[in-house]
Amino acid sequence: MSGGAGRWAGVLSLLVIVLVSYVDRVNVSVLVTDRAFTDHFGITGDTVAQGALTTAFLLGYGIAAFLLTPLYEALLGVRRGLFASIALWAALTLLSPYALGAVTLVLLRALLGASEGPLFSLKTMYVREHFAPHESGTPNAVGSMGVSLGTAVGLPLITYLVHRFDWHASFLLLALLNAAIGLPLVWLFVHGRGRRAPAHGGGLRATLAQALRTPRLGVILLVEIATLAYLWGSTAWLPAYLLRERHFSLSAMGAVSALPYVMSLASGFLGGRLLDRLPARLLPLLFVVGAAGTASCVAVVIGADSDGAAATGLVLANGFWGLQGPAIPTLVQRCAPADAVGSAYGVVNGAGNLVSAFMPTAMGAVMAAAGSGFGAGFALLAVTQGVTLLCGAWLLLRGPQPSPPSAVSPEATMDRSSLDSSRAS
Repeated sequence: MSGGAGRWAGVLSLLVIVLVSYVDRVNVSVLVTDRAFTDHFGITGDTVAQGALTTAFLLGYGIAAFLLTPLYEALLGVRRGLFASIALWAALTLLSPYALGAVTLVLLRALLGASEGPLFSLKTMYVREHFAPHESGTPNAVGSMGVSLGTAVGLPLITYLVHRFDWHASFLLLALLNAAIGLPLVWLFVHGRGRRAPAHGGGLRATLAQALRTPRLGVILLVEIATLAYLWGSTAWLPAYLLRERHFSLSAMGAVSALPYVMSLASGFLGGRLLDRLPARLLPLLFVVGAAGTASCVAVVIGADSDGAAATGLVLANGFWGLQGPAIPTLVQRCAPADAVGSAYGVVNGAGNLVSAFMPTAMGAVMAAAGSGFGAGFALLAVTQGVTLLCGAWLLLRGPQPSPPSAVSPEATMDRSSLDSSRAS
């Protein structure tokens, strides 16, 4: 599975798994607009409790990505780790509509976030095990396409289920999708190295210690925080902006809300292809160009006089933002020690989600304090891209990132050696 179509089948399977996980994330964002759901849990009109459902998920996700990933990397590996995670997603999603109250539901959301926490680290480990560094940009991009696809598909899908059936249906369908699609995909197509002893020895603590010694970890972490802050801030406030500020109809709002994520889907794939063609020293150029473009487009949105200009700015902003996405896991794969790639990305992704979880609240607070509509909140989105721009420029000036040992897994090397031997014979 380290070469040929087999490894790409694993990448495509991970794309679908990420897609389903992001439908999980937007599920509650739609449900809090349904009166039957909020009445059932006693949170009608309580925006703090409604927001806590998302915050709890992200906090659980961030903590688990940081602390649970070393366990998965040292003891389980990609395949077993995904089996454990997806089984937990399905069980927790199935239990959620039967929660006894809002507090129990918040707890279940936190546990669901924790179960999903290692996902992107496991995806990063899979790519590192099956692809050489110079060809990892495209698989990173393809696997990450599930973020945009899941968000673009999830909003209309959950809305349809709620209005066609009721709010229970969304939980039940997602539980079914996790179990009936995710688990078979892992069984058939995702093959990792399995459980192994880290080369540096020492188990979990040594794995985490190796991850924390990743060169340029602090700068990579800042980029991840800024990237996720843009994602969660824009996702949380985009529907309200289109309805309240631009006075779109519900149907128009749904269509326009999906367009930015469709654009980031295409630009993310383009970013991955560029990574495989650019010299390693120019990888941070995607951060510089992407951040500058995103910030400029957000500025257009803030100052737009027409609905068309605002919508165009939103779509193009996500296009530039999506360009940056594949560069983050690729940078981690190239900098982190070979036996701690997943844990290094777990540190980056976990801390990134923990900090960025508060971006929607910060935007709301700034908008309330400014009393001038959404402009002040959207300005924070531009600030996040300023951070990315500075980090990308610093990385460019520092030159090529250091290459860790064992750039390709031993298994991949053995498989390719076997293939060469068979061809010679």
